Amino acid sequence: MNGLNIDRVTTKRLSLYTGRTHPELAEEVAEHLGIRLGDANIVEFANGELRPRFADSVRGGDVFVMQTHYGIDGRSINDSIMEQLIMIDAAYRASAKRITAVCPFYGYARQDRKAEGREPITARLIADMFRAAGAGRMVSVDLHSGQIQGFFDGPVDHLTAMPVLEKYVRKNASEGMVIVSPDAGRVKVAERFAQHLSDMNADVAFINKRRPKGTTNVAVAKEVIGEVEGRLCILTDDMIDTGGTITSAAELLLERGATEVWAMATHGVLSGPAIDRLEQSAISRVVVTNTLPLAKENRLDKIEVLSVAQILADALAAVFDETSVSELFGGENQA
Repeated sequence: MNGLNIDRVTTKRLSLYTGRTHPELAEEVAEHLGIRLGDANIVEFANGELRPRFADSVRGGDVFVMQTHYGIDGRSINDSIMEQLIMIDAAYRASAKRITAVCPFYGYARQDRKAEGREPITARLIADMFRAAGAGRMVSVDLHSGQIQGFFDGPVDHLTAMPVLEKYVRKNASEGMVIVSPDAGRVKVAERFAQHLSDMNADVAFINKRRPKGTTNVAVAKEVIGEVEGRLCILTDDMIDTGGTITSAAELLLERGATEVWAMATHGVLSGPAIDRLEQSAISRVVVTNTLPLAKENRLDKIEVLSVAQILADALAAVFDETSVSELFGGENQA
């Protein structure tokens, strides 16, 4: 009896699911990809426990689970991370071929080393938990420090929002602006930003600041290194959290003769006193991206939100198609 030959044509399937922290961003990414955002069917029980159950089969598929790590609508940043971990576990147990954790904002990124004795390295712990849950790959935007890529046991695609920030500056700023790093640690990022704007005669400066020992969310701006008098100064950072660093830096720049100060950051965390500080500050524009949701009560007239959905969609498409992600950024996302 002759054996039966069956020709099988395998079709790759891309599925994108999101938790409840920032569904608007995931919807926008799905739209750019030309797919329907999957239904995670998340049920929250009376005691706060969660149970997702994907509406569609993910067996053999390429599954992307997106969640930005942030506390909103009565849920904490820890709830946000746990929700993503449970969704990844659900995809793993449903026989997804590959699972990618998409974290536009990676939680606990500032706890990336031991600054003092008896401290945790929580950024590493988070990476280990994603791996344990079943994620084989991770995608994030503008990590607080590049070394976090090495914490995850698998490929990490580190994206940058610089293209959308640069586009905004080109459209809204005049020539001869100064790109200012709020501390010495991020001078390289400011230099790269200024290089992109070299045709607009952009210069670089940085703030020498001091962080008192044993304090959190406290930094004192001491001096400006660079020529800022009579010029528009654009403060750039990866995130604005409580706003203390950026507002004190802006005051110092204006004291040194800057005509106007903007603040630009990828992640608008905007915790605690941030909104009051920004509203009362001399900063004329605060430009952030939508890696994090902006609560209604935080929507000041001077805050503008740019979208990174296209950047995320292009990266997810490249991962799915097995093509280079770093080429999307000319390799600069690795710097």
